[in-house]
Amino acid sequence: MKNRLQDIIKGDRTLWVVLLVLSLASILIVYSATGRLAYREADGHTAHYLLRHSFFIALGFGVMLFLVNVVPVKFYSLIAPSLLVVTIILLVLAFIQYRLTGKATPRSLDLKFISFQPAELAKISLVMFGAKMLASRQKSKEELSKAFWWVIGASTLVCGIISLGNISTAGVIFMGMMGLMFVARVPFKLMGLTVLGGVALALTMYFAAPILPHSFGRIQTFKQRIDDHLFGDKDAEEGTTQADYAKLAIFEGGLIGKGPGGSDVSNYMEAAYNDFIYAIFVEEYGVGGGIAIVLLYLIFLFRGVAIVRASTRTFPAFLVTGLVLIYAIQAFVNMSVSTGLMPVTGQPLPWISMGGTSLVFTAAGFGLILSVSYLNKQNKLTEEEQSETAVVVNVPDEDQELK
Repeated sequence: MKNRLQDIIKGDRTLWVVLLVLSLASILIVYSATGRLAYREADGHTAHYLLRHSFFIALGFGVMLFLVNVVPVKFYSLIAPSLLVVTIILLVLAFIQYRLTGKATPRSLDLKFISFQPAELAKISLVMFGAKMLASRQKSKEELSKAFWWVIGASTLVCGIISLGNISTAGVIFMGMMGLMFVARVPFKLMGLTVLGGVALALTMYFAAPILPHSFGRIQTFKQRIDDHLFGDKDAEEGTTQADYAKLAIFEGGLIGKGPGGSDVSNYMEAAYNDFIYAIFVEEYGVGGGIAIVLLYLIFLFRGVAIVRASTRTFPAFLVTGLVLIYAIQAFVNMSVSTGLMPVTGQPLPWISMGGTSLVFTAAGFGLILSVSYLNKQNKLTEEEQSETAVVVNVPDEDQELK
């Protein structure tokens, strides 16, 4: 039985353990944080969202196991351009649907039988495309410069469309792609100009927001959230915002927390199970529990670095680099918002916040990382076998030595 599990659970074992612990933490805290939602949407059946979330966690592990056992890493390089085109089409369709139906934001695409956020697919497809372009142009600075324009063009297009409904997600993805290009040794001059361009764009959005029409709602929201973070939310009812509740939850959690299911603040928060789930976790499990979650994401980051360093090919290394950076940045942003270090955004905590198809797409990203780690182990074993064979061939026969 043990050997059979080892044959199925391939790739970095430490990463598997981290994901398992995060899953257990996720199930516990989602069950606790969805009490208000259950009474509002599920007739008070608190187990409804527990079972739903557990199902998607299990489905996510199934996706990871499928990818690491069935799909070869080189396949991702082959489909990268096509998958990026599909992603752009889905993002455009989501925006068109938003304009036609008058939804609040164009984040989700409703295909009747399934509803999902194309931005989650964009995290994977854009990294695939960037890894492919950068990996194939490592011979000279001129080639890297050409690759940069391909990657920055695709990133600007994809993140630009995403920003129409979710500026923070666009920012997280763009920062991840910038990190990928830095690791890929893109000329520093090009990187510097891109950073300056990004800062200039952010400042322009902030100062232009008051004079723009209401149709530019996301830009106005962008400015409003920065102002709320810096100067306080003057329009909040009774002076209490979601960010205030998050700080209250962390304060009440103290060092040891209130214990599982002990959260009171979650009953007053709209996004306790999603954007502010880290604050609710600290409320129930204390500062120690919050530090443990941070350490798990740091381990994830360090294991990602180890996988990249062990890679013998550029595409797998860049693929892992981009994905690890995006999920690590996303986790940092979510926890920073909950603790009041950053303005409020709509970033869930990877693999902990409640989700449906978003969990499945995140699992696919983790599956790609695990696939590369398994490929590294295979390559290492092959090299060792070849080395042993070479040693055997070069050692003279004992009889010949005696002669």
